[in-house]
Amino acid sequence: MEQLYQDEFPLDRLISFHKVLEAYDRMAESEDKFAAQKAKYVLEAQAPYPELRDGFKDLSLLKKHQKIINIILQDSFSEILTNNEIKVGSLPYYDVIFNPSKRFEKILAAAGDDFELKVRGGTEDLNYIMGCTIILNFYYGFNLDFKRPLFYDIPDDKGVMKHYRILYNADFMELIPTDKAKDLTQEDVDELLENFYNIEVWKEKIPPASFIAKGFVISNMFDATTEHAISEIKSSLISNDKRANDSFITNLQDVFRSFFNIKDIRVGFVTYNSDKDKFERVHGKEMASYLLHDREMESCSETLCPRSYSRLLDQHDYFAIANVEKYYDLCDGQPPYKGLKNQGIKSAIFAPISNDGNLLGILELVSTKVNALNSVNAQKLEHIMPYIVTAVLRSAAEEANLIDAVIQNECTTVHSSVYWKFKEEAKHFIDDELDGKQASFNDIVFKDVYPLYGQIDIKDSSKARNLAIQNDLIIQLSSINKIITSAWEKQRLPIYEELAFRVGNLLEEIEETLNTSSEQAIFDFVKEEVNPVLDHLKNSDRHLKKMILDYEAEIDDTTESYYDHRRRYDDSVMAINKKLASVIDRKQEDAQGMFPHYFERYKTDGVEHNMYIGQSIAGVLPFDVLYLNNLRLWQLQVMCEMENTHYELKSKLPVSLDVASLILVHSTSLSIRFRMDEKRFDVDGTYNARYEVIKKRIDKSFIKGTNERLTQTGKLSIVYSQKKEELEYLRYIGFLKSKGYFTNTIEILELEGLQGVTGLKAIRAEILYKKDNESQQTYTYDDLMETLNT
Repeated sequence: MEQLYQDEFPLDRLISFHKVLEAYDRMAESEDKFAAQKAKYVLEAQAPYPELRDGFKDLSLLKKHQKIINIILQDSFSEILTNNEIKVGSLPYYDVIFNPSKRFEKILAAAGDDFELKVRGGTEDLNYIMGCTIILNFYYGFNLDFKRPLFYDIPDDKGVMKHYRILYNADFMELIPTDKAKDLTQEDVDELLENFYNIEVWKEKIPPASFIAKGFVISNMFDATTEHAISEIKSSLISNDKRANDSFITNLQDVFRSFFNIKDIRVGFVTYNSDKDKFERVHGKEMASYLLHDREMESCSETLCPRSYSRLLDQHDYFAIANVEKYYDLCDGQPPYKGLKNQGIKSAIFAPISNDGNLLGILELVSTKVNALNSVNAQKLEHIMPYIVTAVLRSAAEEANLIDAVIQNECTTVHSSVYWKFKEEAKHFIDDELDGKQASFNDIVFKDVYPLYGQIDIKDSSKARNLAIQNDLIIQLSSINKIITSAWEKQRLPIYEELAFRVGNLLEEIEETLNTSSEQAIFDFVKEEVNPVLDHLKNSDRHLKKMILDYEAEIDDTTESYYDHRRRYDDSVMAINKKLASVIDRKQEDAQGMFPHYFERYKTDGVEHNMYIGQSIAGVLPFDVLYLNNLRLWQLQVMCEMENTHYELKSKLPVSLDVASLILVHSTSLSIRFRMDEKRFDVDGTYNARYEVIKKRIDKSFIKGTNERLTQTGKLSIVYSQKKEELEYLRYIGFLKSKGYFTNTIEILELEGLQGVTGLKAIRAEILYKKDNESQQTYTYDDLMETLNT
């Protein structure tokens, strides 16, 4: 005897048709003679088999009484609809079926003899809780909503997985409590609601087999394959790290096969690079492109024929090829037909992935069967393309974040003008990692670019800093000398006299001259020899203790020395650098809007900047020398504005510091390379290195035949080597002079040769200053100094 499986379940299942038979009992008394006659026929057929009314667990009786059961259920399972309805008798949450409709029989036959029918996904614990909720709702009267969709997953004769949603009709089921059933209160239900994952609590409140489920259910089913496929596509596309997932494409292809009911569908993608009008391969596990095939990227016009280009890129509409070979012959082997034919593809659909009118990529669906994919079933994609667009947008955002992370890790902060190039290399880096290759960040090189260099240097900054150091050391040593001398006068110990003697000698040396080692030598002397004595003296005399505490109050905690003059100098340098940097940074935003170029600036004792402009940096934008000339004029103007900004600031500085400005002109294009070790751009090649040598030495150059330095306060020096550069900059100065930037004092100078560099010349132009932004009156540097001194 084949018994029902005795799993742990709150319902002890008992197959019975008593509810149906009771309905026939009532019909037999009906005044409708036809209905009464039919009911009597059913009851007479069942009468010899009381177990069909009383209930049974022996599954073999389902087969034994198959004909009688068919008679009992003939009104519930209409013969007229049997080829249309997907229907079967079954037990709740148990894989036992009987009396299937003919359509359901055909579905099971197509699945094959070895197919085993099971409800999808239910675990033993989950099914137990489902059984409990039925009891809580229908017997105890508590309203618990724990409904979840139930499915049968059944392959068809082509091997394509179909999905059937199950809807239970439980009109013929009755719940009968056993002696194991318990009385439940609201507190018991509250405890169950708080312990969904604790199966032992559920088994305690509603023990196994505490109720008998007498009867059967009718499982009504409908084909939900399309809806299920859409749901699965959504789930697949929402997942993170799709490209690195081994099973993403395989799973997605299975879903599309169910969606289109085509066994051999394959899925591919390409992304669209709008800057270059190119398709690019999507890298990742099992990722493929049937448009690009074995190519990394290709121009869209070379990948597509004019008609497909128009449909996909201009109209953003589907392009379907029902018969690849037919169109290959008609179009003389044009793309994309040639590439598809070579891959053995017979039909295809290409769907544009676009958002707000911007093309993001192409979804590729291909088949090895003629007409399998066509312009009719392409319309089904309308239901899923919004999810694909959302997923692509999300992936694009994830990729952008990943690209930024790679660039930040490999290159630190990158200027916006060259970011596109770093983005390309970062994509290659990521693609190599996804393909399992040894990923390395390739060199970034821009060829044939024109350099521009400028600096506003703090004049005599070394002298000013040394003077600050000297003053601090003199003040500190004088205070120490006063304390040690007082100690010697009080106690007359020779060691105090000797220490005072050494302090006095150091004071004389510092007052006379400051050596490079003086600051450190005095710091070490004070720390190692003076401070221990001061600590001792603090505990020996009240008057000396006050002197020492006053001295220590003047000592900076960070540097452990007297630091007032040096702090004032440092604060002045920082204020100048911050103010000047803010001016050029703000002006740079306008300059980038004129034409993109690389820009970097850095602070030393002043502010220096490098700019590079050229076609290789501009990317797809056409470059013209006009933009170089424009940037040179812009640089001249901004340098004058920075000079004005400094002289507005000068009177507010703790230390009054001057600046001197310089521009280096270089008309020959060169190459720059990003140095990965130094995280910055540098000129590339031995010949181009001459430019860097000039940059580093030019501000120390002298006028030829004199001891006069080139850079001077109140004047802008422009260093060049060619006559055409001289004429160009004299033209710019003439224009800016008319706008109030320069005086008529313009000098043309020859420079002394630098080490390895000769033949340099300079224009030195006197700058006009305004007292404030509102003032229209201008002054020379000497005028301003006279006003400030007055």
